[in-house]
Amino acid sequence: MFSHIMIGTNDLDKAKAFYDKLLGTLGVRPAKVDGHRIFYITPTGIFSVSKPINGQPATPANGGTIGYACSSSEQVDAWHAAGLEAGGTTCEDPPGVRQGSTGKLYLAYLRDLDGNKLCAMHRLA
Repeated sequence: MFSHIMIGTNDLDKAKAFYDKLLGTLGVRPAKVDGHRIFYITPTGIFSVSKPINGQPATPANGGTIGYACSSSEQVDAWHAAGLEAGGTTCEDPPGVRQGSTGKLYLAYLRDLDGNKLCAMHRLA
């Protein structure tokens, strides 16, 4: 259904350092830089960060969340720790088990350097 996700940033270099570290915990290679954008290309999709083309400041989506699939609760914790170490801020409840409509989930939430809300999720059996 989706080909890619693109979010805005006000500082491409800082965003690249943040996401290289954060997505590295998921086995994603460092971003490819293309002018005013960076791209993380995987077999399952593309995540991109861009300075806004219209020249206006980047702002986070109100109510928006970008979710990353993880293979274990340990990977979720590593993702969260890497995000905090890279300058992100924790939000929502601390990392842990939540009951979702499709079963139990292990979740962690962060805000990136530009305020975008991110989630790492592992579905528990």
